[in-house]
Amino acid sequence: MLHTVIQITLLLVSLSMLGLIYRVIKGPTIPDRVVALDAIGINLIAIVALISMIIDTYAFLSVILLLGILAFLGTVAFSKFLEKGEIIERERNH
Repeated sequence: MLHTVIQITLLLVSLSMLGLIYRVIKGPTIPDRVVALDAIGINLIAIVALISMIIDTYAFLSVILLLGILAFLGTVAFSKFLEKGEIIERERNH
């Protein structure tokens, strides 16, 4: 029973990725595309977690953590870019 619920959830999360990919391609503004990319990262975390549950292993927990960190860093970098217009500040006093 639980295995069936996990498979249905995996299918639904995978289908939601199609809408997010459409938003990344056709998003009217760049912030819309970034939010869609962030949601794709969250969906990837969910997919990896569900696959980990299906095959009954803890081996993918580090992958889940890495995906979460990368999604967070991408969002922070884009927020900084929107605020200041640059990601890495370079001050040269020559």
